[in-house]
Amino acid sequence: MLGIDLETVRFGSPQYLWLLMAPGALLVAWVWQLTARRRDARRFRQHRRLPVRERFPIFGSLVFWLGLVLASACLILALSRPTATAALVRTAGVDLVILQDGSASMRTEDVPGNRWKRSMRFLRTLGESLAWKDDRMAMALFAHIAAPQVRLTKDPNTFFFFLDHLAQESPFRLEDDTTWDTNIELGIAWGMRLIEKDTELYGKSPNAKTFVLITDGQSWSGEVARSLKLARTNDVPVWVVGVGTTVGAFIPEPERKPNDTSPREPPLRSSLDRSSLSKIASAGGGEYLELDREGDREIANRLIDAARRRAGSRGLEVANEELYWRFLLAAAGFMCVGLLFLQERIELWLQAAGAAVALTLVWTLTR
Repeated sequence: MLGIDLETVRFGSPQYLWLLMAPGALLVAWVWQLTARRRDARRFRQHRRLPVRERFPIFGSLVFWLGLVLASACLILALSRPTATAALVRTAGVDLVILQDGSASMRTEDVPGNRWKRSMRFLRTLGESLAWKDDRMAMALFAHIAAPQVRLTKDPNTFFFFLDHLAQESPFRLEDDTTWDTNIELGIAWGMRLIEKDTELYGKSPNAKTFVLITDGQSWSGEVARSLKLARTNDVPVWVVGVGTTVGAFIPEPERKPNDTSPREPPLRSSLDRSSLSKIASAGGGEYLELDREGDREIANRLIDAARRRAGSRGLEVANEELYWRFLLAAAGFMCVGLLFLQERIELWLQAAGAAVALTLVWTLTR
């Protein structure tokens, strides 16, 4: 918030403002008491003779009563529901482009369900962690070929709709040869296409853009360095989320056709290529994270926070600001300061009684 324009202050319930006459009258009485106190102090100094000069506090316990008067005035102002026009600096959101590996190795069952289902559960957590006010998400699947699924959207229903339909298995069939490859270069290239298409349709967005590459890195191909350089040139870091284990397991075999008499090929074993994925993340300007080494919520928040720190500004936004809570805080502050100057026990009892009455009124009004 840059500031509040005091000329725009308005009251939602101005009918309570007349009650300010009470603290106004009490303030006049307080000034009269302070004047009388100073007059009595001068008289004491003139008529009393002591070997040591006697000192009299300027305010004494009157500070408590001043705090009480000012606190009551603040409460009346808060009750009147003041609002004002405030200038706010609106921070841009984040654009997360999900690059999801859909190759055959993602069906390996070395994690609960398999790697694909584990990825979908993480993506749901990531979507739930996003604010979705100015934030957007897009999603593209890749194996040897790529298939965009969701363009950049700030509608969470669209994203979760696709997640529901992709929850069980990848749309790339095991029977297709193109499924048995992990072309990370093509996945990053399609991510750039999604961003370029969004810019073409809606203009350049101030949102901070980040690629989230989810893969096991098994049998990856393509000139990844070329795509990483393109992403870095466009200020789009590549964060890599690994899924699977280094021990790995066998990739399920596709169903054979009834008339297929060719000899079966030995099953392929797939394991998480952690070292290669770490290098990709480092070269892409992001970090390498791994499912089940850290919690899904922790990984999601870390991704979003890193992207949000890079977000720019959408400029100034003028909005109506509720001011009542400021007056409530001021009232509490005046009372706390006044309590420091209490000296007489009767004043403590009055303070306790006033607090009890205030709590009773709040409890009655909020039932």
